[in-house]
Amino acid sequence: MNKFRNYFSILSIGLSSFVFSQGTSAGTLPQISDQQLLVKDITAEKALLSPKEQIEFNINKMFTDPVLRNANWGFVVYDPKTEKIVTAYNENAPLVPASTTKLLTTETAFSLLGTQYRWNTQLEYSGSIDVDGVLTGNLYIVGSGDPSLGGNRGGASSYGQIVTQYLDAIKEKGIKKITGDIIIQTAVFKENKTAELPSNIVWLEQKNYYLPVGTTKDIDPRNEKLIVAQSNNPFNQQKKYFYISPYANKLVFADKFEGSWVTTKVAEPTASLDNKLRESLVKNKIAITGKVTPKIVDREPEPREILTVYKSPTLAEIVNYTNQRSDNGYAEALLKSNGFHQAGDQTIESGRMVVTEHLKSINFDLNGLNFMDGSGLSKAHTVTPISQVKFLAKMMKSPYYKEYFESLPIAGQSGTLKSMFLVNSNGQIFAKTGTLNGVKCLAGYIKTRSNKTLAFSLLINKFSGSVAQVKARMEQLLDPTLDL
Repeated sequence: MNKFRNYFSILSIGLSSFVFSQGTSAGTLPQISDQQLLVKDITAEKALLSPKEQIEFNINKMFTDPVLRNANWGFVVYDPKTEKIVTAYNENAPLVPASTTKLLTTETAFSLLGTQYRWNTQLEYSGSIDVDGVLTGNLYIVGSGDPSLGGNRGGASSYGQIVTQYLDAIKEKGIKKITGDIIIQTAVFKENKTAELPSNIVWLEQKNYYLPVGTTKDIDPRNEKLIVAQSNNPFNQQKKYFYISPYANKLVFADKFEGSWVTTKVAEPTASLDNKLRESLVKNKIAITGKVTPKIVDREPEPREILTVYKSPTLAEIVNYTNQRSDNGYAEALLKSNGFHQAGDQTIESGRMVVTEHLKSINFDLNGLNFMDGSGLSKAHTVTPISQVKFLAKMMKSPYYKEYFESLPIAGQSGTLKSMFLVNSNGQIFAKTGTLNGVKCLAGYIKTRSNKTLAFSLLINKFSGSVAQVKARMEQLLDPTLDL
């Protein structure tokens, strides 16, 4: 702190008086003059100080600023190329990151699933269709945990649009009456993360090797039970068999076996879709005698045919919407999806565990990290500014950096940053915002005028005054970074 206070000695008493009289007294500032005075401050300082000195001088001013002097905050600018800190204050302090938490949630999803991943929600039918269009059987809506299902956000269709797609498929098949039920069922399996293996093969995992032990040719894999060697022989270890999903052209497996049957959880959005479909069938004079019912345990799966498949937007599109709009619902759904695809359990607890384990695997600095949710709504969630910038620097080398970077709001132009940095840094800062009561945060990238890309984190907790006042201070602190 003494380092920063010493910067006052390089300026005249007159300049110091001007700065403090114009920029630090909240009680004397007219409501409309904040931005104007900040520009004056920057202009005056720029003539005397280097960009780094300007930043550090601004840090020093914050110690006496009525809005920030009692706040707990940290700031760091980091050069990914040199892997060195450019400038920093309190960078190792655990602070509430608010919605900058979404940086971790969305990156974990990219790492686990890939940017082009899509969720399928399939309409299927069982039984037979006679010449009069009577389906003697059931309709199945088979969900896969789509976090965007029916949301009409980020490229996702509304429930009405999906139902229209389903109705068109039913009519095209010539179905005019349904004697059975509309059954909710999930078809979410854990994807095999190894190299792509041939289709239509049943595989046995043996000491981390995959051995072909059969074929699904000429049989319906939906009717195949998971085969596990069970014996009273204590030396006979349980075996896992892998098979081709009937719902996707990917090798999938189940690694948890309870009793004699595989069970899955039913997603609530799928239930909503089922009910809307039944209502629309009745409105379109397609009679249905049955009811909407879940089937969590399918002990005797019946043969089914696919009528149509609704595909979600790509994960890249969903992440883009999540970060641009800071959508808490999508962030929490992605957290649960992370948990399911890695741990087989679609819960917040599993999601937290999976994200934390993923961060460990990429050597994220866990000091000060308390990961509580996917969106950053919890004030029990903490992270250090230094861990955020090192994480962001590492992302620049990832295969999905382009999609990740493009998901961030742009200063003065898009998303939650559209109304900030309208003057000096317009279009030069790409960052995730975070706002809670008494919390304002920014974390992301700076494109400097010398074409460098720097990572930064600015986390402010327990400030006084308004969010607008804090935003103005954030802009004053970050504007000089463009000249680094």
